[in-house]
Amino acid sequence: MTQPAAFLQTAAGAPRLAYLSRPARPNIDRPGLFWLGGFRSDMRGTKAEFLDKLAAEQGRACLRFDYSGHGESEGAFGEATIGLWAAQALAVFRALTQGPQIVVGSSMGGWVALLLARALAQAGETERLAGMVLIAPAVDFTEELLWPQLPDPVRQAIARDGAWMRPANAYGEGYPLTRELFEDGRRNSLFGGEIRAFCPVTILQGMADPDVPWPHAMRLVESLASDPTTITLIKDGDHRLSRPQDLAALKQAIERFDDETKAK
Repeated sequence: MTQPAAFLQTAAGAPRLAYLSRPARPNIDRPGLFWLGGFRSDMRGTKAEFLDKLAAEQGRACLRFDYSGHGESEGAFGEATIGLWAAQALAVFRALTQGPQIVVGSSMGGWVALLLARALAQAGETERLAGMVLIAPAVDFTEELLWPQLPDPVRQAIARDGAWMRPANAYGEGYPLTRELFEDGRRNSLFGGEIRAFCPVTILQGMADPDVPWPHAMRLVESLASDPTTITLIKDGDHRLSRPQDLAALKQAIERFDDETKAK
C-alpha cells in the first residue's frame, strides 16, 4: 500500500511541501537518512524508495520530500530557484529530523546538500551531519552544465523574455527555464573556492553519465579539500545510477558512515 504524503508549510503563504517520514525504531542508534532529489525528480523515485526500504530494514529514520513545483508539493516550478529549494531543504531538515543525519543528494540534490551544509555551519549546527552521499552531484549545474548546452537563440529568449519553455520529450512534459533560475544559480554557485560539507563525503559517479560528466565530480573532489572525501567511479554507470549494483554501492556507502560514527 502506497504511503500517503504529509505536508509541511515552512512559512505563511509558502507552498505546502509534501514529505514522507519513517521514524526510527526505539533504541536504534544509527543516523537518519535525509533524501534530496534531483531537478524535476520526486521523492517516490527508485533511489528514494530504496533508501526508505533500507531504513525500514535497519530501523533507522528516513525523511524525503518534494521541492516546490516537484512531485506532490504545491507551487509552480517556473517560480522556484536553487536558493528557494535549498531554503526549503533547510526548513524541512530542521522541522522534521532529529539527531545526526546522513544526507543523500542526487544530481541537483548534491548541490542542495552542500548549500544545506553551509547553512547549518553558519548556524553552528554541523553536528547534525553524520555524512553525505552525493550521487552524480550536479553542483552549479545551471551555469556549468545547462547554460553552455543551450543554443544561442534560446539563451537570447531567456534573457529577453525572462523564460523559455523547454519542449516535452521522451523523458517528460515541457517546463520553463527562467532567467531567475540561472541568475539565482550564479548567486549560489560553489565552485571557484573551497567547498565544505563539514562531514565525511562519498561520491558515486557514473563514467557514462551524459548529464553530469565524471570530470565534474572530480572537480568537486578537488574542491572538498578539508573534508574526508571518497569517490567511486562506476565505469558503465549512467546518470540515474538506479541499477541493483548501483543501489548496492549506495547501501555500502551509507553503512560505512555507520561504522565511522561508531568508531568516534
